[in-house]
Amino acid sequence: MKKFMSLFFAVVMLFSLAACSSSTSNNEGGDSGKGKVTVGGKDFTEQHILSKITSIYLKENGFDVEEASNMGSTVVRSALENGQIDTYWEYTGTGLVVYQKQEVETDSNKAYEKVKENDKKNGIAWLNKANFNNTYAILMKKDTANKLGVKTISDLAKLVEKNPEKLKFASNAEFYARQDGVKGLQKLYGFEFPSKNVVKMDSGLLYNALKDGQVDVSVGFATDGRIKGFKLVDLEDDKKFFPAYNGAPVVSQKVVDKNPELPKLLNKLADLLDNDTMMSLNYAVDIEHKDVTEVSREWLEKESLIKK
Repeated sequence: MKKFMSLFFAVVMLFSLAACSSSTSNNEGGDSGKGKVTVGGKDFTEQHILSKITSIYLKENGFDVEEASNMGSTVVRSALENGQIDTYWEYTGTGLVVYQKQEVETDSNKAYEKVKENDKKNGIAWLNKANFNNTYAILMKKDTANKLGVKTISDLAKLVEKNPEKLKFASNAEFYARQDGVKGLQKLYGFEFPSKNVVKMDSGLLYNALKDGQVDVSVGFATDGRIKGFKLVDLEDDKKFFPAYNGAPVVSQKVVDKNPELPKLLNKLADLLDNDTMMSLNYAVDIEHKDVTEVSREWLEKESLIKK
């Protein structure tokens, strides 16, 4: 009888292990049947936050998540096309101009519709466009702008035309050389900084140079937390020169077809993110030096997307 019972339990255990193995294989490592998702990301603060928010949120909703961050734009795009990652956050302007080689589009909705339609043939689905636009920005210190009466780029153009030697301008080398950068901006607004008044430096140094008074005007990015942290002002682009760079989750269409719940979840995130929110999240990491995971989880909890 003891031998029979031992044999019986051995057979039961074998069937149990086989069932577990089959379940794990079907889920690709997931615990809930929702499968595995690899979340990609680029190599700057805002992207670190977006990829971490996405990863935490999907994990809390039962997906087996693998993270692959700190990639350059072309690398992360290739990774999506090749199936090495399943989703990441992209910007409409980058998708339209860099990947699809289309003309610059300044209208946010038009840029989104164009890039979304063009990428269908590439097997890439653009989900909801978020209401944050991380486009280029022309920045000044608030007190300097107020003192000089500068609120728009047109105001700045008039000031430079009247007194070209008065202000120093900081730019990274790429923005200075591009037609959709300094050259195009000056052409549209009808002014020109003298070359000796232009200081070229790495992007990461621009904000500090402006804050410390080494320069008077600088290029930057509209959702950067240092705008808030350093008391800078983003001059109004009143002639609509800069392209639209709204963020949106992009997903392999094959992944969308296999996981219909995934787009619904990612769209919830996109619908809650705007310029003020992204700037605050970037500020928490770059200025307050908080951990990206901590900041991301706190925001998800505050929005009741996950439980505390």
